[in-house]
Amino acid sequence: MTPQRNITLVVDGREIEAIEGEMLVDAAKHGDVEIPVFCYEPKLGAPVGACRMCMVEIEGMPKLQTACSTPVRDGMVVYTRNEQVKGAQNAVVEFLLVNHPLDCPVCDKGGECPLQDISMGWGHGRSRFTEAKRHFEKPIPLSPLVGIDRERCILCYRCVRFSQEVAEDSQLQLLERGDKSYVGTFDERPYIDPFHGNITELCPVGALTSYTYRFRARPWDIEQAGSICTLCPSQCNVSFTVRDEAVKRVLARDNPDVDDGWLCDRGRYGFEMLGGEARVRGPILRTGGNPGGASWPEAIERAAAGLRRAGSETAAIVGDASNEEGLLVQRILRKALGSANVDSRLAGGPEREEMVKLADPAISARVADLDGAGAILLIGSDPLHSSPILDLRIRKAVRRNGTKLAIATDRPTALDGGAAAVARYAPGKGAAFLAELGSVLAAGGEGSGPVADVAEPLSDAEDVVVVWGERIGRGESGPAAIEGLLGLAEGLGMSGKEGSGLLEVPDLTNARGLREVGCLPDAGPGLTETEAGMGSAEIRDALEAGDLRAVILFGVDPLRDFADLAGWKRALSAAEVVIAFSMLENETTAQANVVFPLESHAEKDGTVTHPDGRLQRVRPSASRPGDVRPGWQVLAELAAALGDETGIESAPDALAAVAEAVPFYAGITDAEIGGRGVRWQERPAADTLPRGAPPRQAPDLDSMASARSVQSSPEEGIAGRLLLGTYRDLWAGPITELNPALRFLKPAQRVEVSPGDAERLGLGHGDHVLVGSNGSRVEARVAVRERMVDGACFLIEGTSEGNANSLLNGGGGVVSIEKVGG
Repeated sequence: MTPQRNITLVVDGREIEAIEGEMLVDAAKHGDVEIPVFCYEPKLGAPVGACRMCMVEIEGMPKLQTACSTPVRDGMVVYTRNEQVKGAQNAVVEFLLVNHPLDCPVCDKGGECPLQDISMGWGHGRSRFTEAKRHFEKPIPLSPLVGIDRERCILCYRCVRFSQEVAEDSQLQLLERGDKSYVGTFDERPYIDPFHGNITELCPVGALTSYTYRFRARPWDIEQAGSICTLCPSQCNVSFTVRDEAVKRVLARDNPDVDDGWLCDRGRYGFEMLGGEARVRGPILRTGGNPGGASWPEAIERAAAGLRRAGSETAAIVGDASNEEGLLVQRILRKALGSANVDSRLAGGPEREEMVKLADPAISARVADLDGAGAILLIGSDPLHSSPILDLRIRKAVRRNGTKLAIATDRPTALDGGAAAVARYAPGKGAAFLAELGSVLAAGGEGSGPVADVAEPLSDAEDVVVVWGERIGRGESGPAAIEGLLGLAEGLGMSGKEGSGLLEVPDLTNARGLREVGCLPDAGPGLTETEAGMGSAEIRDALEAGDLRAVILFGVDPLRDFADLAGWKRALSAAEVVIAFSMLENETTAQANVVFPLESHAEKDGTVTHPDGRLQRVRPSASRPGDVRPGWQVLAELAAALGDETGIESAPDALAAVAEAVPFYAGITDAEIGGRGVRWQERPAADTLPRGAPPRQAPDLDSMASARSVQSSPEEGIAGRLLLGTYRDLWAGPITELNPALRFLKPAQRVEVSPGDAERLGLGHGDHVLVGSNGSRVEARVAVRERMVDGACFLIEGTSEGNANSLLNGGGGVVSIEKVGG
């Protein structure tokens, strides 16, 4: 990397210190000089100089120059407000307003519009044009979520550049030429993309507006409240637009270390459910099978009484929770009830020793490390569905910085097209692939085939970031997969090398934070060694067998999101006491004896830990509906009713308890977290992370490698049998179903098969089939996909109909596929 050189330039008579090569429009800000822009947006990449609003005079150059595309050099002398520049700026503003409608009083951008500000600050004040303005349909639907008012568009090119250079969907184009130019999709179809809501925020005028916010509020009657989106592990920084104590809009809040200032549409439009009919608005008690409202003291006493009776025969599973809530749940289990049966993983995973090794700061990558990495290995995850903003971050690294991307997954990903190497392995065989990859790298990258192709860019790169999915650490081969990851980190020399490391893509938003505060069956707060308890699958079996009598379900819905739905139904039916903490009414709350309402991410006060170790603050922005109370408060009162006085009486007390309980969080305060967060690995207390156990016995590489190829053969009397793999689609779940703006994205169940298997089994794209396993069957439509491994198929988890989890029993298996109607 070329070292940065500080230089001095003069802007309007002021000496300004800047970095050589920095764009003039940014350098001028160091001297408090504002140069107006429309098209310029650093997040979009290299400037294009399309709007000409930023014209300035530079000594030694005969013509005016665009400040957005002019890099500064030492000794440069610039004028931004002389008569020649003012004339040019006036002309640009006047030209933009020739056909721009004078509808500011009814425009949603009115009051927060750059065009208004620039017209007042840099415009002439009046127009010489008296001709009639052009008019178009208002608005023209650009997508089901976004409308475009074409007469307001100033052709700044921002939305088109986002589509082409950031999301890389290339759907938006600047169509026609000259004065007939307009923004639209190249095929006139609706613009559908998981990130397309960003264009409304990029638009510097009111041309692009969201139907969810259009005519809902004005800038003078709203408030902006910064917080964190907890709808997926990306943990994007957001700003809630609040009116009358309710969220009306969600905007991005730039944090380059986390999200680069982008949001996915799930986070941007997933707010309408916050005040929906499905919200649990107060405690619910079930008596004689009939649910009814209750007071808080009554509900807490009923829950405490049931937990007292069960005592150590109690378990807890934690999902959508802050660090403070997770700490209190595990404290209730371990201290008040004497039980170690607590877990925060949907389907098991690494043991404590492996987690300690994976948490080692020396091999931990930051999100920002992706930008400068020489190579990125993506294994066992499709970020588009699991952590969407990582998808954009990886695309940025490949497109702008020339990063080599290698992908090894069990099903095709959205990033395959930009990868230097792509390899497929059968579902559940991630450990075998890692073992073979480690062997190839140890041999200096020699070999042939997909594994060698993946190894090549890793061998040649100085800095490598491995982005891995939590799912590869599950099942019987999970320990071997984790050892393979750790071996890969050692083989690539990641330890202590800045810019290299491992970065997990977990299933749950605050998965890392919950593990680190002790929501694990074999680890206490700070990943300390503790008495071993049951994991989530063992809890299910123990409840059904009667070995456990009570269960606390905090922010989880096992009857939709966990494997073996039938087993969980039997388990909850057999339990004496089921206490559910939930934001929404669902099938699980219908089985609970006591239901406590949870806050949404717009109402909660607490902290979460990003997958890269960054603690971030979730701040209350909107009022809680009904009689909803803070989760930490309810848990503290429940602990007190069980005889454990926590001493926590406020949100700061809860954060202080977390900092005290987790040694490597020691001393963290709200002020230190601030608005950008703080990585615990970069603090002195990181040295208190426990040491990992000695390495496990090395896996048998030959036997694991030989198990890589998995093919199934048709059995007599059955249309076909394939190995089942599952994934969680970005749009599968209540967030899509309960937000009116997103319902059109609700996925129908489909079974993905390779072209070879489709031909072998006589299946065609769109065929209606029944997929069966262990006596359960789900309906699906066939989707024939290229780059699929033969002998395997994939279904979506968490769908409202035909949920793939109903076919999973201890991690899946072989399924039959039978065509309906011939």
